[in-house]
Amino acid sequence: MNFTARKASRKWANGAFGRIGAAMVTAAAGALLVGMPADPALAAKASRAAPWDGLFSHLEPRARAKSRHAVVPLPKPRPDEAPSAERDEETDKDQAPLETDKTKDKAKEQAAPAPQPTPQPSACRLALTDDIAIAPSIPDIRGANGCGGEDLVRLEAVVLPDKRRVSVKPAAILRCTMASAIAGWIRSDIAPLAQRLGGAVAELDNFDSFECRGRNRIVGAKLSEHGRANALDVRGFKLADGTLISLTDRTVPRQLRETVLHSVCARFSTVLGPSSDWYHEDHIHLDLMERRGNYRICQWDVLDPLPQKAPLLPAERPEEAPPREVAAKADHAKPEDAKPSAGKPEAEKSDAENPDAEKSEQTEPPREEKPAKKKRRQSRRS
Repeated sequence: MNFTARKASRKWANGAFGRIGAAMVTAAAGALLVGMPADPALAAKASRAAPWDGLFSHLEPRARAKSRHAVVPLPKPRPDEAPSAERDEETDKDQAPLETDKTKDKAKEQAAPAPQPTPQPSACRLALTDDIAIAPSIPDIRGANGCGGEDLVRLEAVVLPDKRRVSVKPAAILRCTMASAIAGWIRSDIAPLAQRLGGAVAELDNFDSFECRGRNRIVGAKLSEHGRANALDVRGFKLADGTLISLTDRTVPRQLRETVLHSVCARFSTVLGPSSDWYHEDHIHLDLMERRGNYRICQWDVLDPLPQKAPLLPAERPEEAPPREVAAKADHAKPEDAKPSAGKPEAEKSDAENPDAEKSEQTEPPREEKPAKKKRRQSRRS
């Protein structure tokens, strides 16, 4: 079959199928017209339904009537044990805000930062109990230029082995290690020393503890150990009977001050007192500064007491000393005049032998050296 024949057969098939489709559409339209009711109300109802629902409605009128008056089954009665609908509504209303509150709380918990773990007490803090010292902990201090520190306490009193308290006035802000060293010094060294003096120690005179400053309060100097809460300045201590023992007082027995000197130099890495510099003439500086090689500084001179009265006149001249006039003229005496004659003092003999000596010295005019000066000037000019 050639191309022209195939094209003609395809055209005829398309026309035949088109005619068959048109015939089917016409038949369907006729069927719809035949089944459409004449009543307008029925027509309206039929228009709402599907178009094929009323095709065979005229053939079964009795079946349709039965379907209209059919009894619709009711739901089963509600059980007695079931909660009422009102209660359900109330519980729903009550539970709704609770659920919203829970969601809000969860949102706040998620938004809030996680709480930081509480720091555990140090070994020093655990060892410094109320049986040793009254030293409550205080928050860490972080100041400017490195001032402050951690594990700080406020040393208020030292508790002796016999439960008596030695007050620290005013209370000192120190690191726990420094406070522990002060408590050990008072308990082991100062309390027995006071007992040997016939009394009991009752108070420690605190001159200075924590202070954010440079060394010796000089502006721009290196940070002092006081700025790190690692130093204490002590003036002295007071006994139970009110006696004040100053560690820099020269009238205090020397042996007592030397005993205190040896005790502090054995416990602290820095001890500064009189003769170290003029900043520590009236108190003793103690600290626990760490240095390379565990180097320690102990500069405290135990000074002797000053004399009660200064001598007003010079000491008497020894008897074997020569007279003052002879001693003054001994350098100008001549060798032949050195041998005095018997029975006369040396001064009288010299005056008798040379009566005109002083006069000749006074009357003799000085020599003029003007010509020599002129010659020098002439030589310089030449």
